[in-house]
Order: sequence, then structure tokens, then C-alpha cells
Amino acid sequence: MTVDESVRRITVNESRINIVFNSDEVYKLSPDLNLQVSSESNQYESTADIFREMGEMIGLEKVKDLIYEIHALIEVNKLRYEEGLKNSKQVYHMIFKGNPGTGKTTVARIISKMLNNMGVLSKGHLIEVERADLVGEYIGHTALKTRDLVKKAMGGILFIDEAYSLARGGEKDFGKEAIDTLVKVMEDKSEDLIIILAGYPNEMGDFLQINTGLPSRFPIQINFDDYSTDELILIALKMASEKDYTFTSDAIEKLKQIVQIEKETRIHFSNARYVRNVLEKAIRHQAVRLMKRKEKVSRQSLMEIAARDISSNLTEAKKVEGTYTV
Repeated sequence: MTVDESVRRITVNESRINIVFNSDEVYKLSPDLNLQVSSESNQYESTADIFREMGEMIGLEKVKDLIYEIHALIEVNKLRYEEGLKNSKQVYHMIFKGNPGTGKTTVARIISKMLNNMGVLSKGHLIEVERADLVGEYIGHTALKTRDLVKKAMGGILFIDEAYSLARGGEKDFGKEAIDTLVKVMEDKSEDLIIILAGYPNEMGDFLQINTGLPSRFPIQINFDDYSTDELILIALKMASEKDYTFTSDAIEKLKQIVQIEKETRIHFSNARYVRNVLEKAIRHQAVRLMKRKEKVSRQSLMEIAARDISSNLTEAKKVEGTYTV
């Protein structure tokens, strides 16, 4: 699928327009465990709004299908309840496997809003943590920190990024205590709390082997594939448009070449995060270029990103005889 074909498809179907990488609604924990509270409440969003936001994300078709399956199951269970039919208890703890910048946090935020809207979660907020937020410095401290975070996350989702790092210290590491505490919490407080563990695919696979009870406690496992080059170009165009910038055709072609090289050379390619960084650097380069002009700068010039403004972290990487040189 070429970029032009994708654009035509997106023009026809408004449910495939853009991708949202805005994490403003996430409760992000700082080192001192203070919460940055979202200014936008989930209660004002309808199910249609939530699905529209999900539909606007580029790619991730399998992820979207699974989320809709969860939505459909909850709705059907409500109908079964009204008819006096039995409903089996559903567990929604999840594993997200994928490289950086593939939308894992964004999808977790959408899921939290959807489940709140449908009455599964009482608050629908998202708390994002990492190893340092969970692991303490002495015996007993880890369990205390972990339970405190669980308390803050009740009614919503506890999203643990790079969860595999909890198991990297060996048997004597306090990370194992955090895992054991989480396993117990998942049994005791599953009614109004969802835990999502996220990380690189291979590392998360190894992580699930350290505790025999882990895989069965995470029945929903989602793979977040890397974006294709064309999808990343569409993401870049959307990001630029949101900032009132446009790309020249030469700039798009250069960006496409740079992205392709990065995808082929990086072990853990950062996907949309990489594209965002390239765009921000291009905007800085454009500003310097415009300041050197002696004539008045036009509106079009202020908006236009040219090929000369774009460079990668590989410093104009070039493909030469099957190898990449810098």
C-alpha cells in the first residue's frame, strides 16, 4: 500500500484518519509519586467518541479488532443478564508486546475510558509506572510501594512499562517482591482494577516464564507490530498538520528514505516516537533557515518543511552497497 493509496482510503473512510500520541490524559508518576491529574474527564466522552478516537489511529487493525471484541462481549453479557442467563467472570488484565512508539500507552488510555464508560471500571483513569516506582530499597519496602500504587490505580488501569525489568535482578532482587505482590493483588482486587504489563516482545516472553502463575493471570495478550514506512509517513503528515506545517514532496520522499533506513538498522526502532523527533528537529532547522532570509517570510514559507530541513540521527545516513554509512 503506497502513501497515496492510504490517503485515498482515509479520505473515503473517516474512521481511518490519524493517530493520537497525546499522553496528556495519562496520570504519569514522577519519582516522588505525585500524580499529574488530567484536565479532561472520561465521563464526558460517549462510547461513539471513544471508538472514533480508536478508529482514527493509523494501523493497529488487530489491536482494534480485539478491543471491539472486548466491547462486544461486555454488551452481550449485559443482554444475557437481562434475560436471566449465566455470565462467566471475565478477567481483563493484559500484556502489551511491542517496540517503542507503537501506541501501547495510547491504546491503554482508550481501553480505560471505554471500560469506564461501560461500567466495568468506576473511574477509568490510567496510572503509568515503571520499575523505579514499584521497587523499594529494603525488605518490605517494595510491597508497600506496590500496594500504594495499586490503591491509587483502583477504579482504573495500572500500566507498568518495561515490566520485564522487574525480573532482571535475580532471586535476591526486590523486583521479584513486586511481582509477587502484583500477583496477589490481581486475585484480591480484580473487580475494579486492570493491570497492563508492557514491553519489548522477546523480553516480555521471557518475563512471563519467571512466575508460573503469570501467563494465566493475563488472558489478553496483544502484539503491537512496528508501523510500515507508509504508515509512519502518514503519522508524520498528521503530526505536522496539527502544528500547521506541511511537507514538500521532496521532503516526504527524503523522510521516507530516512525512516526506511532506520527501520532496517535499529533493533528496537521507536516508530512514531522516532518520526516525532525527526519532525521536531526539522522544525528547528526550518526556523534557522528562515531567519537567514533577508526578504519578508511568507505564510507558505512559515508552514513548509523542505527536504533540506530533514535529517536523521544517523546524520544523513546513506545506503551504500548493502551497508549503511554515516
